Amino acid sequence: MQYTKSLTELKRSDLLLAGGKGANLGALLQAGLPVPPGFCITTAGYREFVAHNHLTGDLRQILNTTQADDPAALERASQQIRAHFSNGQIPPALADEIRQSYLDLSSQPLAVAVRSSATAEDLPDLSFAGQQDTYLNVLGAEVLLDAVVRCWASLWTGRAIAYRARNGIPHAEVSLAVVVQQMAPSEAAGVLFTANPLTGKRSETVIDATLGLGEALVSGQVQPDHYEVDTASGRILSKTLGAKALVIQGKPGGGTVTSTADASTRQALPDEQILALARLGQQAAAGFGGPQDMEWAWGDGQMYVVQSRPVTSLYPLPANVSAEPLEVLLSFGVWQGMLDPYTPAGFDVFDQLVTDLGGSFGAKVEAGQQRVLLNAGERIFLNVTGLLGNSFGRQFLSIFVAAIDPASGSILASVMEDERFAPTGGVSLRTRLRLLRALRPVALNVAFNILFPQRGRERLQKTIDDSYTQLQERYAAVHTLPELAAAIEDPPTNQVAKLMPILVAAVAAGQGAPLQILARLAAHLPRGPELVMELTRGLPYNVTTEMDLALWQAAQAIRSDAADSAHFGQEEVSTLVNAYHTGSLPATTQAAIARFLARYGRRGVGEIDLGRPRWDEDPTPLFQVLKSYLQINENQSPEIQFKRGAAIARQAEEQLVAAFRASPGGWLKARLARFLARRVRELGGLRESPKFAIIQRLGIFRQALLAAGRELVEQGQLDRPDDIFFLHSAELKVFKNDHEPDWKALIAERRTTYQRELRRKRVPRLMLSDGSAFYDAPLSSSDGANTLSGSPVSPGIVEGVVHVVFDPHGAQLAPGEILVCPATDPAWTPLFLAAGGLVMEVGGMMTHGSVVAREYGIPAVVGVPRATERLRTGQRVRVDGATGKITL
Repeated sequence: MQYTKSLTELKRSDLLLAGGKGANLGALLQAGLPVPPGFCITTAGYREFVAHNHLTGDLRQILNTTQADDPAALERASQQIRAHFSNGQIPPALADEIRQSYLDLSSQPLAVAVRSSATAEDLPDLSFAGQQDTYLNVLGAEVLLDAVVRCWASLWTGRAIAYRARNGIPHAEVSLAVVVQQMAPSEAAGVLFTANPLTGKRSETVIDATLGLGEALVSGQVQPDHYEVDTASGRILSKTLGAKALVIQGKPGGGTVTSTADASTRQALPDEQILALARLGQQAAAGFGGPQDMEWAWGDGQMYVVQSRPVTSLYPLPANVSAEPLEVLLSFGVWQGMLDPYTPAGFDVFDQLVTDLGGSFGAKVEAGQQRVLLNAGERIFLNVTGLLGNSFGRQFLSIFVAAIDPASGSILASVMEDERFAPTGGVSLRTRLRLLRALRPVALNVAFNILFPQRGRERLQKTIDDSYTQLQERYAAVHTLPELAAAIEDPPTNQVAKLMPILVAAVAAGQGAPLQILARLAAHLPRGPELVMELTRGLPYNVTTEMDLALWQAAQAIRSDAADSAHFGQEEVSTLVNAYHTGSLPATTQAAIARFLARYGRRGVGEIDLGRPRWDEDPTPLFQVLKSYLQINENQSPEIQFKRGAAIARQAEEQLVAAFRASPGGWLKARLARFLARRVRELGGLRESPKFAIIQRLGIFRQALLAAGRELVEQGQLDRPDDIFFLHSAELKVFKNDHEPDWKALIAERRTTYQRELRRKRVPRLMLSDGSAFYDAPLSSSDGANTLSGSPVSPGIVEGVVHVVFDPHGAQLAPGEILVCPATDPAWTPLFLAAGGLVMEVGGMMTHGSVVAREYGIPAVVGVPRATERLRTGQRVRVDGATGKITL
């Protein structure tokens, strides 16, 4: 047969032939699940219908003139397209084949379900649930043919068109098959999830059940029963009976009838069948290799599975964890202010770093085998389970996490109350000795920096510069791809583990010990906490603020030449970037930007990932920021603001000292406060030095890999130079082996996964290895329709217009706007010079954005749950950086 196939002939790989639903039903049959018999009208039938009725041109014309973000326009377009389908004729050969396949199901007229099955449907990352139509209890061949045409037309519902547009799926690449199945007897029906869709817990099966056909449930017309089952023990955890006040049933002559009933005391599915259904769900999940969303029916003592699709809303688990023993995983992205996925090469850097650092603590683990940093959803999660096993680890973790992101700290605190994570004992003597040996250099460096801050800064910079020079020399001697991969993995050349004691000590000596001690001492003083925060304004020796001010100087150089300034303001950013790369910008502008990039060109958004482009490769975001800077009045110059901040910090120091002097034991406290305050001023700016040092080194790695990638492109082995970042270092060593895999296909698959993960809207702050995912701390009880709450990290009050930004590429902030974003890393901070205030979804007192906001004196509130959803561009708000309140 040309256009139809029995469901028994289909398999999971037949997506393009049978659509998601059809391919999945074939896989369910192969896995031995009870699927009603039927057949599939393949996508060839849809294409034949479209070609026969000359619909391609009509579709293109309608879609090209329709705005994808206008619901009314989408609905009008859908009605026009569906009218074309309705008026079309099924080609005779296709109609005859459908009739014959229908007769092959039964010699007598048979009631069937007719379901749409799109090629972009029931996918691992996009379910498209409810986007196309289903027709139940269809009786007779001619009625079936009409239902098939209506299914084809439902590929063009307004909601389906919008869904594809929103997820970047070209309409021309989508096709539709139609599944025809014998109607299963249905005393009860519903849906089953093999993982709890609310909590993410993989060990729980959740079932919703109603009486009659399941259409009332999936279309949201009925309140169903709700059952939860522990799949490991096979025990029903809970049952909640719904009203089930509406029942849809098939009519003897075809079609359905809807009736009402009071079934709130009647259980739709007996306990025995609940457990049997849960077992079928696990069988389906095992067959598909992941959690499933399954539709089912039960009647005449038999259970039927009528469709199954992946549960796309669950956050992926790392490949090497299991529910037992339970493990706790913290988002590394929240810590770094970078919530995007990592490339394989980017993950390798941290895998190697943990392996090297483990050696410092006496742990011998091969790269690729460590379990401290785990990959979930192409993002890095920190496994902190071991720290929860003793009181010292728990206390350290509580303090550290709360300082980085209070919302994560709140979630962690609730998890630590779980008896499964109760401390099992203290820290062993052997572990204590290892810790002391590893931390001794850090402690000595901290003490040296506090006692001799200027010499400490100079020593830090010399160490960073010397190691950077050594690394450059090492990579200059690398000539082959295997040598390059070995160099990246080689601990002596990696250097970061060796540098870590002095880098960590730099932070601990400034933003760590002195600032935290001073904050605790001042907690009881009038305005004490606020004065301590003001002490960090205008901090010197901060490479991130120095970078931002250097970019301001570049803007000033452009402004100083009237012709350059006019040219820069008038031209499109893309035109300016192209001109820079060809060296054809006006001389003053070209020189100013070149000077900046010579020092800071290896920075960029998401820079902690080796695979992300740097400013010297694509300076587009810098040009957008420069356009914003040229709009800033010179009287509001960031340099003036910075100097003003430093003056405010000096006043804050005097006020703190005076307040301590007036308190009991004042003389001693005042001397201590002065000593600590000056260490904060001398050393606090070093908070950003470790990140900058690491990024410089990643820049060397990246340039070496890109050079190798360009050679492989010339040899025809890669399509793009940056394809190389989608290979692991171990793969680079064997790239030219005789038995190599299809590298291009592997890279394409990984790029697809990366792009899919870029579309993910939310990333959990904390996960458990059973799949439980925690995204936000509970909303504050003080939040209302016009008020949001978060953690105050930079004092001051500002009113301004909201500008929600998800990616600084393409963002041009008008002076004074309130920047609202998910998170920031140092490459976002040039925007701060134009911003009037800052609101972030993640972050705490010690994250990059908070530190820089305080230095600039920008009122900032972080850890605001779903701020980018609850605030909209153009709204006017008041941000109070001392109380953490945002008011519309």
